[in-house]
Amino acid sequence: MFSALRTLVGSGRRRPGRTLRPALAAGIGVLLISCTPTASVHKDYSPQLAAPTRGGASGHVYVTNQQDNTLSVIDAATYKVVATVPAGVAPEGLAVTKDGRHVYIANSGSARVSVLDTKSNKIIKTVVVGKSPTGVGLSPDGTSLYVTNGGSNTVSVIDTRTNRVTATIPVGKSPVNVAFSPDGRTAYVANSGSGNLSVIDTSTRRVARKLSAGRSPVGVAITPDGKSAYVADEVAARVLVIGTSSGKATAVPVGEGPFDTAIGPAGRFAYSAVLGPGNVSVIDIGNHRVVGTLALGPPGTDPFNLEVTNEAIYVTNQGAGTLTVIDPHSHRVVATVSLGASPYGVAAS
Repeated sequence: MFSALRTLVGSGRRRPGRTLRPALAAGIGVLLISCTPTASVHKDYSPQLAAPTRGGASGHVYVTNQQDNTLSVIDAATYKVVATVPAGVAPEGLAVTKDGRHVYIANSGSARVSVLDTKSNKIIKTVVVGKSPTGVGLSPDGTSLYVTNGGSNTVSVIDTRTNRVTATIPVGKSPVNVAFSPDGRTAYVANSGSGNLSVIDTSTRRVARKLSAGRSPVGVAITPDGKSAYVADEVAARVLVIGTSSGKATAVPVGEGPFDTAIGPAGRFAYSAVLGPGNVSVIDIGNHRVVGTLALGPPGTDPFNLEVTNEAIYVTNQGAGTLTVIDPHSHRVVATVSLGASPYGVAAS
């Protein structure tokens, strides 16, 4: 059903909620589940806040507003938007460098990656990559940025010390996101158009093998031990847990339209942003089962991308134009931040 409701623009981009809202609202009686691993039913769409609008985190959170062509800069301690910066045409995925000095932003509408100086909040350089750059991943050592080019079926590798493209790697069709093994030796690229993961040897910068990954893999995250890839299979309404050595997959049903996955700070839980029902699924990594559902809003909220730190789980909501902040320990919503039109990617320093 979901494939008929999707509206894709470029590679991995979505017009938030335009086709999902009426079809799902008319056809589904929605029950919202509490923001704890032990789920209980809520009768309304408003998650209860667990704390006032102050957090324990330091630094900043960065969110791309796809339809505004801007970047929102949020104080991680107060949840206040402190700056809104022109970012490029249709900004999507982004990553913050290890030292917090720069943010790399993939602009899918201009085939460029913008480099933001976080001290001045100004774009200091643009790097030409492939067509429709969508996702970005920073290598564990911080020296390489991998950019998925959905319109070129390639990955561009940018040296973060020189801000130059040092390699272009052919992958599968319509690559969306990329994640690294903990040791940085391998990069996994989710190819939504070919239903697989391209497994890249980062030393040779070549695809070493491919792993089957369902019908439309979009989001990918690697467990801390490097043994499993959690892949959001958007069309099939599930997360696939794929053994990185064996290629064996276990399906975890999560609801219509999972787009992104992330691993929790202790490696106990995986999270998936699920557009259709407007929630985040909590998956126990030990037994590959959904043990909780974090309700963020009604159909049309469109939870889209995730960033998980020790202090918070950040979720962009494309349809609602907001960022939800969740405590990763209690699994309770602590803040909702209003942003620009169609917030897409999120990264924290």
